[in-house]
Amino acid sequence: MQFSIYQESRRGGRRSNQDRIAYCYSKEALLLLVADGMGGHLHGEVAAEIAMQFITETFRREAKPALADPALFLRRAIAGAHHAIIEHAAAGGLAEAPRTTCVACVVQDNAACWAHAGDSRLYHIRDGRILAQTKDHSRVQQLIDQGRIREEAFAAHPERNRIFNCLGSHRPPQADLSEKTRLHAGDTLILCSDGLWGPLSGKIISSALQKSGIMRAVPELLDEAERRAGRECDNLSAIGVTWE
Repeated sequence: MQFSIYQESRRGGRRSNQDRIAYCYSKEALLLLVADGMGGHLHGEVAAEIAMQFITETFRREAKPALADPALFLRRAIAGAHHAIIEHAAAGGLAEAPRTTCVACVVQDNAACWAHAGDSRLYHIRDGRILAQTKDHSRVQQLIDQGRIREEAFAAHPERNRIFNCLGSHRPPQADLSEKTRLHAGDTLILCSDGLWGPLSGKIISSALQKSGIMRAVPELLDEAERRAGRECDNLSAIGVTWE
């Protein structure tokens, strides 16, 4: 495998950073992960940390050096991370389990497969065009699908933090799983929390990557998202990988 990768997470205007990001790889497989602890629930950063640790440890244990079934791995790893969060809450006597969104991607055999729960996103970009992106599990996305608001209205919408699918909830997450997607040389995958994509359109993200490449474009996109969001800027995180 040959790839270029860049990752960064920032606190933004918040007191703490509840985002967690990670990547790890074997000789034949690569895992990318973003988890965004939900601030409306106690200890969201704990839920994100548990999800990150559980999924990466499962990958390291099973990728020897390839995963038997990347799609099955993602489905089982996200479900397992959810149960680990619930068990943590029970062991600590918490009245409510902490919660987190999650988006994870495996690249193996020159193909990508991804899964997500919540509103952390993945974009698959080629030659400045978005070929695929995940669809948020959120109230605002429902309103967009119904044609009641425009996508550009997300950042200012009062219900933008209402998420109906996540890890740590009383209902197990229903992770959306992608089809196996063949990667071409130069393709870029971006995984990010809503602190990045909320203030920025998909066009801005894809254009920046076409112009500069991930090593320069990702930090510039983080800068721009912080500038646009101002003092109310959420935690913002991204992992970008360009396939070689």
